[in-house]
Amino acid sequence: MNGDLAGKKIAFLVANSGVEQIELTRPWDEARSAGADTRLLAPQLGQVQGFHHDVERADQFPVDAEVGHSSAGEYEGLVLPGGTTNADRLRLVPEAVAFVRSFVAAAKPVAAICHGPWALVEADVVRGKTLTSYPSLQTDIRNAGGSWVDKEIFVCPGNGWELVTSRKPDDLDAFCAAMLRAFMSPAGIGP
Repeated sequence: MNGDLAGKKIAFLVANSGVEQIELTRPWDEARSAGADTRLLAPQLGQVQGFHHDVERADQFPVDAEVGHSSAGEYEGLVLPGGTTNADRLRLVPEAVAFVRSFVAAAKPVAAICHGPWALVEADVVRGKTLTSYPSLQTDIRNAGGSWVDKEIFVCPGNGWELVTSRKPDDLDAFCAAMLRAFMSPAGIGP
């Protein structure tokens, strides 16, 4: 898939602390290997602190842009990595929630893994969608009008925008492959 995303700008949206490192770095590396211009967005400039399993500090990553100063129009795809504290903190940032909502309003593809769908729930965009996530989010997703399934990967083109979701780091092979297909499609609706 080398070069298939050439010229496409992909946003990775996380809180400044708490992201599950592998859920950020693996999709990031796959997108870059496919030629994408990847950008790390967070509530504040500076660094993002990664974690392993929400408990062990991992690496830090430089923030490319504040989400409050970013526009969905600048990007062709959005990735919402997990990490319990990352996702919980991110959904409390009004600018992050507005960014997610504007991305969906523009019918652009979104890929979310593990606890990442919490931002979608907070943005009130899962109504009528089917998705998977870490199992503890299933009640939140259902209460927000979505349907939850326990699958390694689920791709939902409903409501005019494509949503790629996975449950956990063990699903990253399937998640990354589906994410790349979604971002390659000109309209964001893949096969």
